[in-house]
Amino acid sequence: MGNKSVSTADIIRKRALDLAFDACGITRAEFLGEDAARLEDWLRRDMHAGMKYMERHIDKRADPSLLVPGAKSVISVLLNYYPKEAQTEGGPMIAKYAYGRDYHFVMKEKLLKLLEFVRSEFGRVEGRVFVDSAPVLERALAVKAGLGWIGKNTMLISRKHGSFVFIGEIICDLELPDEEYDEPRAENYCGTCTRCLEACPVGALVKPYLLDSNRCISYLTIEKKGNIPSEFKGKLAGNLFGCDVCQDVCPWNGNPKPTRVEEFAPTGKLLAMSQDDWRALDRDEFGSMFSGSAVSRAGYDKTKDNLDSL
Repeated sequence: MGNKSVSTADIIRKRALDLAFDACGITRAEFLGEDAARLEDWLRRDMHAGMKYMERHIDKRADPSLLVPGAKSVISVLLNYYPKEAQTEGGPMIAKYAYGRDYHFVMKEKLLKLLEFVRSEFGRVEGRVFVDSAPVLERALAVKAGLGWIGKNTMLISRKHGSFVFIGEIICDLELPDEEYDEPRAENYCGTCTRCLEACPVGALVKPYLLDSNRCISYLTIEKKGNIPSEFKGKLAGNLFGCDVCQDVCPWNGNPKPTRVEEFAPTGKLLAMSQDDWRALDRDEFGSMFSGSAVSRAGYDKTKDNLDSL
């Protein structure tokens, strides 16, 4: 029997896994009509709160080929970030994605290596890498590439990896044969479960698949300019930066595997910090401790203000 030839898609997927990505799927770069309609409805409801940048470039969000002219394919990847160790209970909490080095840097470096590999294997390929930093409907593209489904908490959920995953993309002009593209999985495995809705401390999940950012702890503690409104004081469930509540209660995260990426590992000091430790941090110590961390996005003053709302 002759050897079965290895497809272009299989070669790319294998290299993605070799680079420590946990999953890789490839879909066509084409108009995301239904997802664009949902986004526009969400924006009309003003559920993006103060994140006005989300109103811009709707056309590019809806069509990757407008964001990267000439694009034919979107290579989507997932990278598990679930930590091996968690923070000490009782202290101010930061979202697990922010424990270690800023994921933007880690993901982008890996994606650039994957793009370089694609070019070395298949010739001149024009493309760009994206990690949560441009008008890309990354969850919709990951679903389209067969990597999971959108859960009732609005997160991408993978049957194998849960939802503690970063998403990244390469949008490029490499075109694959039709049969090599991945297809979305029709199943939504949330079933009748509503644990995420019931667990949200501030009721930000107003109904399944609908998040009101005006109430979301992640928005309030990171993106929102100025102090957190008084109505939320004492209701943040101890979350100082971001929030994992709707993910922690999800059954698909019931037996998580720790990340293989050492750069996401937290320092022992961070894990053990009490509220008094956070209050004692001066500006220089904060800058030194969180240089290269996603926590720096909120900044020193915002973080200190958040402490007063716990």
